[in-house]
Amino acid sequence: MNKYKKIIISLLCDAAGYVSIFFPPFDFVWAPLSAYIMTKLYKGKPGKIAAVISFVEEALPMLDVVPTFTLMWIYTYILKNDKEKRPLD
Repeated sequence: MNKYKKIIISLLCDAAGYVSIFFPPFDFVWAPLSAYIMTKLYKGKPGKIAAVISFVEEALPMLDVVPTFTLMWIYTYILKNDKEKRPLD
């Protein structure tokens, strides 16, 4: 999957997380589902760590405003790539 499809899915998943602000029982369904989706979008150890963060963020009240999926996309395609392009100090 290319990075542009992932950012669209990430934005949609972050928007879905905002539903629980208005309908709190949605967290019972969305927290584990968001963790599962995160592991499928982002493979390896970073994806697993992000899945745990996503689960905790969605399960705890008042943290739903954090755009976890979008932050993971930024880390994967912007920050991580910058680190790889920098010469060793």
